[in-house]
Amino acid sequence: MLPTPAHQLWRPWMRRALQLAALGRGRTSPNPMVGAVVLDAAGQLVGEGFHGQAGGPHAEVGALNQAGDRARGGTLVVTLEPCCHHGRTPPCSEAVIAAGLQQVVIAMADPNPQVAGGGIAQLQAAGIAVIQGVGEAEARSLNRAFLHRLATGRPRAILKWAMGADGRTALSNGASQWISGPEARRWVHQLRSQCDAVIVGGGTVRADNPLLTSRGLRSPEPLRVVLSRSLDLPTSAQLWDTALAPTLVAHGPQADPAARARLGQKGREQTNLEGLELASCTPKALLEALADRGCNQVLWECGPELAANALKEGCVQEIAAVIAPKLMGGLPARTPLGELGFEHMDQVPGWQALAPVCLGADLLWRLEQP
Repeated sequence: MLPTPAHQLWRPWMRRALQLAALGRGRTSPNPMVGAVVLDAAGQLVGEGFHGQAGGPHAEVGALNQAGDRARGGTLVVTLEPCCHHGRTPPCSEAVIAAGLQQVVIAMADPNPQVAGGGIAQLQAAGIAVIQGVGEAEARSLNRAFLHRLATGRPRAILKWAMGADGRTALSNGASQWISGPEARRWVHQLRSQCDAVIVGGGTVRADNPLLTSRGLRSPEPLRVVLSRSLDLPTSAQLWDTALAPTLVAHGPQADPAARARLGQKGREQTNLEGLELASCTPKALLEALADRGCNQVLWECGPELAANALKEGCVQEIAAVIAPKLMGGLPARTPLGELGFEHMDQVPGWQALAPVCLGADLLWRLEQP
């Protein structure tokens, strides 16, 4: 949609609404992040709101409650089309109409089939002027994980690894803690806090005994997921302590019955430890199951074989590689990815590289699908 003078007029207020929406990052799934501001009839700010968590008040309602009667005859600027269906909260479109607003400025329509233009239609039927497309590109970027899940039936997925400057992810004896420095590790905790689930394979559990939390940056902590074909998992691991965060162990139908029984027993002992049998023990099947649980964005922190399989199945939309100024050497090399099956360079897809960022002495390089 081409910008108009009206669009330019509302862009500063839409930028503020987008800033508010981002305050809900990592806590709104399966819902999108939404921010809203209310201006009175004179164009003065009288209310602000954002969607803080799924099941909580929506952004429009928070902003209208703050504005009160001052909203009458004014303008609502909101990053997403107001909902028009009954979910865990009443329809926002009804609250907007009841507030007596003169116009509503919307960044983007809601692609959720339960809304999909219905909210805009209700507002217009009530005589409220609607301006669409202000800051749409920014709004879509903010909620790209939500949009990806609706479009594909799978959460948007980030693959993260840390390696030395020679591409190694561990010494020849398997030692890998710590390749990166404290600044990079704090960044990883922040990244986890923006994801609904963190996924590893059984090999990572056996080799590294990871904790996989955000270290308190998110509450509740993201779901910790172990994908294991055989359920050949240690009886003692940090992931089995579910006092800090829930853990889900996903496996296929070929998993050893005795191991499944042990998992069931452990699940009864730890109320937040759950087992999930997939029809096929693949990254795609796992992500479809996580989407059904409302995950918008997930993080792969797995070993090379599982990482390669996730890439081959189209289950990675972004790569976050932390590169440390270290040379670990060794043959055979421990590298981030297993075999991808390419035989010629023209088969290797290109990724869009973002500007590198320094994390202390380490370098963060992010790649996205074009």
